[in-house]
Amino acid sequence: MPIPGTNPGWRIAAGGGAWLGGVALQLQQPALWPIGSYGLLLGIGLALLLWAGARRRLGIAAVLGLALLAFASTGGRASLRLAEQLDPALEGRDLVLTGVIAALPNAGAAGTRFLFEVEQASAGGAPVDIPGLISLGWYSALSDDEPGAEPRSTLRAGQRWRLPVRLKQPHGVLNPGGFDVELWLWERGVRATGSVRAASRGAAAPMLLAEGVAHPVERLRQALRDAIQRHVPDARAAGVLAALAVGDQAAIEREDWDLYRRTGIAHLMSISGLHVTMFAWLAGAMIGALWRRWPRGATALPSPVAGGWGGLIAATAYALLAGWGVPAQRTLLMLAVGVLWRSAGWRWPWPLVLLLAAVVVTALDPWALLQPGFWLSFAAVGLLMASETARPSSAARSVPGRLGGLLRSQAVATIGLAPLSLLFFQQVSLVGFIANLLAIPLVTLLITPLALLGSLLPPLWLLGAAAIRGLSTVLELLAGGPGALWTVAAAPAWGVACGLAGALLMVLPLPWRLRWLAVPLLLPMLWPPVHRPAAGTFELVAADVGQGTAVLVRTRGHLLVYDSGPPLGRDSDSGERVLLPLLRARGETRIHQLVLSHRDADHVGGAASLLAGLPVPQLLSSLEPGHALLSADRTNTRCASGQSWTWDGVHFELLHPDDSDYTGAPRRPNALSCVLRVVDGQGRSALLPGDIGAEEEAALLRRHPADRLHSDILLVPHHGSRSSSSEAFLRAVQPRVAVVQAGYRNRFGHPVSDVLARYAALGIPVVRTDRCGAWMWHDGAARCTREVRRRYWHWQAPESGADGGANVAIPSAGEGKQ
Repeated sequence: MPIPGTNPGWRIAAGGGAWLGGVALQLQQPALWPIGSYGLLLGIGLALLLWAGARRRLGIAAVLGLALLAFASTGGRASLRLAEQLDPALEGRDLVLTGVIAALPNAGAAGTRFLFEVEQASAGGAPVDIPGLISLGWYSALSDDEPGAEPRSTLRAGQRWRLPVRLKQPHGVLNPGGFDVELWLWERGVRATGSVRAASRGAAAPMLLAEGVAHPVERLRQALRDAIQRHVPDARAAGVLAALAVGDQAAIEREDWDLYRRTGIAHLMSISGLHVTMFAWLAGAMIGALWRRWPRGATALPSPVAGGWGGLIAATAYALLAGWGVPAQRTLLMLAVGVLWRSAGWRWPWPLVLLLAAVVVTALDPWALLQPGFWLSFAAVGLLMASETARPSSAARSVPGRLGGLLRSQAVATIGLAPLSLLFFQQVSLVGFIANLLAIPLVTLLITPLALLGSLLPPLWLLGAAAIRGLSTVLELLAGGPGALWTVAAAPAWGVACGLAGALLMVLPLPWRLRWLAVPLLLPMLWPPVHRPAAGTFELVAADVGQGTAVLVRTRGHLLVYDSGPPLGRDSDSGERVLLPLLRARGETRIHQLVLSHRDADHVGGAASLLAGLPVPQLLSSLEPGHALLSADRTNTRCASGQSWTWDGVHFELLHPDDSDYTGAPRRPNALSCVLRVVDGQGRSALLPGDIGAEEEAALLRRHPADRLHSDILLVPHHGSRSSSSEAFLRAVQPRVAVVQAGYRNRFGHPVSDVLARYAALGIPVVRTDRCGAWMWHDGAARCTREVRRRYWHWQAPESGADGGANVAIPSAGEGKQ
């Protein structure tokens, strides 16, 4: 049956929407079906399309066929990719790989990460099968969970190496509102990660076998990046130039990314569609001018057409040089459609152009539909096109008209993209309008051309670096003002829908009486409802920070953060990468009390970022006087047994260390861990013991009666170390659930098997954050982030293992066992 009352444009739109809908539906699958199911759906979809084609009508059958085709093709590709995963039996084993560095290596403070195309693999001299594309780190010291070899500064794209490595399946931390690293690896086809090992006990040493054997584009990218770093003494400016010239975003310093995000210009510092468009326009203008000077060529092909195709080819080369990102792909597809228009005389409405580009992008990379950059790119172009439809062309050609058009375009982009920024990042820059007015022409028309032309004339890179420093000076002034960044909680789905509709109403050329309807629609995203526990109760979140500790305890009106997770290499930490995004998504604007149990890095590694990112009026810790984290700007209190306070009907009490523990012979930091017990008005309780050992557990048993230790939730001491969780301590605490915060396949082996056996023997269910993700408990009910957000590309826990407490229910006192 044909779609009633529709013209061809609407039918094409229905077909494109059906394709995108089929892809989007498949991306919601928590687990893949058998591959034969996708083959069957693929056959049905093709049959429907053939039947509709025979009838020469794009009707409901064709729309359904396209949706089935999109769903089945995406599922089938996913099944083939999932089959490439690393065999769990090979995780952690010493392997020897031969292969080629497949992309531009990213050097950091701790070492270098790079993509490696595997040609041969062996374990103990016997060949083994591993995925064809893996991500490796070559570290100078302990990093992640593996002791590494010394990094080689000579690592270059296209080299063939023989490397001793240890691998693991793709696995990352998973928290509400956090970055999904497993999706990021999946989309790039990376099915294993690992590290290069130092040669020891007769093991094979890393060996460079050949130079420049493959990937010429990546070799060129690295040559240009290295040339920029040699010629530009300012490392920060060199990083920005490398990002704009060859798409090496990792070259931009951490503090610069923070500045660009706060001022709303981060999109300009990656290879955006705007860069590709301007490059195509400049190249097309030059080629068209040269074409007009060639009489024979101009006779055979009009110069505008020749300029269009030349600009498209040049833009394609630039996009390849810059790493072939999704924004560049989308822009090239749109440019190609525009060139075809001019060449063939076609005229399509702009929504169909965007829809066609989206269909082609998702046909090539269906998982791009889950990336913020995909939606931001398409929304920016669509909003600008929609807002320009009512502008008279005569006004646009005048100087005031062009200036007004620039201001209008920037206002449209700022207002229209704000809801998407709030959706994806829970923040939007309030100075972004002014910052982009300066940065867009400066970055697009000056700095980026200088970054590219410097490959021919290196002194131009110095001019580009000077322009970057000038821009940064202005941006720092803007970012330093009060209220530069608006941060909100993650909005519910209905609030997101309202906010997007409101933004569209604001920028479309509609009567103002209709545009005013946007104001109430925007409110649910600007001030989303934030859930808080009822008075007398608390909520607990054991964040997934890898090998470290970080726990949020939320009462009705207060937030306590217990420890801050580990550092993540030498240039990042859990506070910046995990906890601040988690707190933003939850709508937290301050930390009323930060408790740092002891000085070990896996407990205080993210504290500096937390202290810089949010107001923290009180710090409670066992840190020694003079520690760098202690500051006169806040109240610093030393943990001591007997300290207590009550927030919103919830009681907090410190049980350890005693004042006497700070005197006498110096004690290990673990022994001074602040032990905190939380009890709500209904008798539900949690015990957070840090890294205490069996000796400190025995001291707690001597100093406190059993009812002061009994707790429903126990954060497993010292991540499940063999030196903790004594049987006497566990019998006294009698937890209903024990939570282990530990990294996946961490080098300490936490939690150790005999400790898990002890919990099992006492009937205590154990949940692990490496298998659960962040563990969230509220009002007696628990949830695992990995279960809530489960998708087929996520790491799957084995059937056996300690995760039986993931969904345990904890009743109030008197409801459960006595």
